[in-house]
Amino acid sequence: MKACACHILVKDKALAEKLKSQLEKGGNFHQLAKKHSICPSGKKGGDLGEFSPGTMVKAFDNVVFKKEILTVHGPVKTQFGFHLIKTLYRS
Repeated sequence: MKACACHILVKDKALAEKLKSQLEKGGNFHQLAKKHSICPSGKKGGDLGEFSPGTMVKAFDNVVFKKEILTVHGPVKTQFGFHLIKTLYRS
């Protein structure tokens, strides 16, 4: 199985929640990722490309491979910070 996902990574849970509410009101995921994400993928609008289970940390994989696609999930806490995760597809 493979999946393609994008995410926004921030250090602060309150900021993650604020960004999620902006997304729920129609905010552009890729623009918010470019502006706020502290992950290098932020430059690409949060795009992580395609990957297999076990590539990412467990909490991240659980969202990408088990939760509904095309929905923003989170904030999900990992050792890196707080993620908002959107799975684009699984195959």
